[in-house]
Amino acid sequence: MIGDISGDAGMGALFLSLSSLISRTKADLVIVNGENASGGFGLSVPDYEKIRSFGADVVTSGNHIWQKTEIYPLLDSETVLLRPLNYPKGVPGHGVCTLTKDQIRFAVINAIGRTDLVMVDCPFAAVRAEAEKLYRQGYVTLVDFHAENTLEKEAMGFHLDGLVSAVAGTHTHVQTMDEKILPGGTAYITDLGMTGVQHQVIGSRSDIAVRRQFTQVPYKSEVAEGRGEIKGVHIMIDPETRKAVSIQRI
Repeated sequence: MIGDISGDAGMGALFLSLSSLISRTKADLVIVNGENASGGFGLSVPDYEKIRSFGADVVTSGNHIWQKTEIYPLLDSETVLLRPLNYPKGVPGHGVCTLTKDQIRFAVINAIGRTDLVMVDCPFAAVRAEAEKLYRQGYVTLVDFHAENTLEKEAMGFHLDGLVSAVAGTHTHVQTMDEKILPGGTAYITDLGMTGVQHQVIGSRSDIAVRRQFTQVPYKSEVAEGRGEIKGVHIMIDPETRKAVSIQRI
């Protein structure tokens, strides 16, 4: 599971390193959050196609998925391109996908938090209903929970513990060091981190970020340029029990 791609540096890191990372870890499934891939805000159709060609099996997203309207038709037509599940009915796209790789039946759920983020339907009710259904159907299920608040993310982990194989947080762009396996066998991390330039301010130019704090003027953020790095986790799961065996930060 790979954290939020940030602009050209993040895309470049995927292009240069994702295939070798997949080979080294012998990954059966690759999930990439792509909502900030195009210029730091949103996802364009060409960038979605590139992410898939680099090796991503499923592309998840979050609140910025709506910033490039050209992607809207693909949200409906592409089964492995997800927007958060708990947006109201009538919104383009879907928040769950299923696929089979190496004879393993996988499911991926994408949801978004409400605390300090967006007022959408309850993620806890929406994800739990899907997770219970997928568990009964025998899927190895992984969740990308795109949320701002640590308490909300950790609560989601325990809420789904034992029903899904992994819950990974995205959105805050800073990789946390709390990777663990919860008592029921679910792998958890509060945030996967950001795939992009690491030594700026959450992938954006630090000088502009500092100026915004000093002046409280909402200067437009600009994506930082430079060498990108991949951030995420490698999770090992027992396909028979569907419980996580290990989780390691990348």
